Amino acid sequence: MPGFDYDLFVIGAGSGGVRAARLAALSGARVAVAEEYRPGGTCVIRGCVPKKFMVYASEFTDHFRLAEGFGWSVGARSFDWGRFMSLKDAEIARLSGVYAANLVKAGADLIEDKARFVDSHTLELVGQGRRVTAARILIATGGRPRLPAGLPGVEHAITSNEAFQMAELPRRIVVVGGGYIAVEFACIFQGLGVETTLVYRGTNILRGFDEDVRAHLADEFHKRGLAVRLSTQHERIEKTEAGLVSHLRGGGQIVSDAVMFATGREPYVEGLGLETAGVAVSEAGAIVVDDYSRTSVPHIWAVGDVTDRVNLTPVAIREGAAFAQTEFYGKPTRFDHETIATAVFSQPQVACVGLTEAEARHGLGAVDIYRAAFRPMKTIFAGREDRVLMKLVVERATDKVVGCHIVGPDSAEMIQLAAIAVKAGLTKAQWDATCAVHPTLAEELVTMRDVYVAPGMGGST
Repeated sequence: MPGFDYDLFVIGAGSGGVRAARLAALSGARVAVAEEYRPGGTCVIRGCVPKKFMVYASEFTDHFRLAEGFGWSVGARSFDWGRFMSLKDAEIARLSGVYAANLVKAGADLIEDKARFVDSHTLELVGQGRRVTAARILIATGGRPRLPAGLPGVEHAITSNEAFQMAELPRRIVVVGGGYIAVEFACIFQGLGVETTLVYRGTNILRGFDEDVRAHLADEFHKRGLAVRLSTQHERIEKTEAGLVSHLRGGGQIVSDAVMFATGREPYVEGLGLETAGVAVSEAGAIVVDDYSRTSVPHIWAVGDVTDRVNLTPVAIREGAAFAQTEFYGKPTRFDHETIATAVFSQPQVACVGLTEAEARHGLGAVDIYRAAFRPMKTIFAGREDRVLMKLVVERATDKVVGCHIVGPDSAEMIQLAAIAVKAGLTKAQWDATCAVHPTLAEELVTMRDVYVAPGMGGST
């Protein structure tokens, strides 16, 4: 648009911002992206991608153990944290470079600087001390982990950000939290041989997930020897010669070499000057947007974790794409935030899509539950007691499968495909009509025929 330096200025080169910027630039628009740290955002630099590498590394402990059950002779083995971190950092640098290169190839300007609002159309590039103007502005700055304010000794603790950059692997660690980040890191550290304790103030881990899933995962953690302390929280952290002493409510103490908090994230809006631009935020600090990701200012949009809707990388990407389709291709597009599949890369994995049993009973009325809990053939052969859980939630009036929940190996891969069926509204009869692939874990999803009646219940309601 004439009179502005750019047709679109994007603040943040994470997954959502980059997708929006690339699509807009490919339409012929003049686009710039400002990134204060490194292209790639939370997911690539300090989130999903490096975490998955750590998950892979930590799983080898169990793979070696399982191999012995199949007749392999597994000799002396050790883990080199320094070498792993070097390899991880090299791959992250490569991926960040890919993000930067893709922006440039699309014709967008990548500016390595922090941008903040001077007014609703003007941004100051803080490091460069210059200003630019844009007809449209998209905020995609993501979120960041937070530490509990006012906790004595919290300065000795770390978050997931620092966990990705630790110079040495601790011998003992306390992971605080019960959500997916805390659960994943607890499994990672335990798998790498760290004496790990997971501390959570709630009565069970993974609040918001299906109750059967939560109970099943807790039982699997117990079998694998992961220490979990529930219904308690930190009163203070004390640094001593013996290590960090976690003083817990009720008088308990845990001595460790590191304490990692994974007790929540917050939208990253600090220093953006949103009040100067007139952009409204919620009480929690998230940018308020409508169904098209438009803020309270008509020419300013926001996507991804900074809006605190569904904080997942694929969601941010789809929101960014929907914005670009709407504003630069003349195709009004809203991303549907309902029925989004998700996975927890714990050990074992958790994956789900759709409604929990409790949500379905409260929202839909009568439901039927199909449930299978069994020992997978791979670990049975090795003499293990691991169990897989699969659960389908079906709306009785329509026979539609409205929820699918899996705990077990490769559940994240299975849920991606199951999500298509749930999103499409397929019925249980259609699932049943699908021929099984044998022998697989996934075949249980299409072979569960009997309605599950929980102990103590007279029937499915």
